[in-house]
Amino acid sequence: MTKPVLHGYFRSTASYRVRIVLNLKGVAYADAFHHLRKGEQRAPAYLALNPQGLLPALEIDGAVLTQSLAICEYLDETVAGRKLLPGDPVRRARVRAAAQLIACDIHPVQNLKVLDRLRGLGLDERQVTGWAAQVIDEGLDAFDRLIAGEQGPFCFGDRVTLADICLVAQLVNARRFGVELRWPRLLEVEQACMALDAFSKAAPQNQPDAE
Repeated sequence: MTKPVLHGYFRSTASYRVRIVLNLKGVAYADAFHHLRKGEQRAPAYLALNPQGLLPALEIDGAVLTQSLAICEYLDETVAGRKLLPGDPVRRARVRAAAQLIACDIHPVQNLKVLDRLRGLGLDERQVTGWAAQVIDEGLDAFDRLIAGEQGPFCFGDRVTLADICLVAQLVNARRFGVELRWPRLLEVEQACMALDAFSKAAPQNQPDAE
């Protein structure tokens, strides 16, 4: 079997999610790094794989998969091991909702393309950073309330789910944008996750292309 190839970047939050799942599932993979700040994700060869010019993309099983949550769910469905989504439909919907709160509502505004467009509209760096930080703060506050009734150590009990994967990756961005991490429960989840090799090995600072 050909080893999967993950097209990503060490600081890409979405790539971080996929690295975690690949590690959790025990899937060995090859890295193909594309430097976001140098615009390598817009090179013709990469656009032929992913017309959006976004990271990550995963070459696996003769296919090219894009969008991190879709990739994570594909791996969850096709690779043996503990599942990242509960079997119960209601619980599964709640985990997906929490993951999408981060991946669809919080994270996109920290995308370089979005931030560059704000700069292009004349906002200074303080305004751009402040706007991104406000979105993160409001989103994580909602996430914290969403899981308030759940017992730990993870977001939804005693097993890692897609929600934990999205949360841990987003907390990296929160710190980068100077957000005050005022949610003890979220930090407890992060600590429990980072105690696992699958998370720590996937962390941005532990990647070969980390700067």
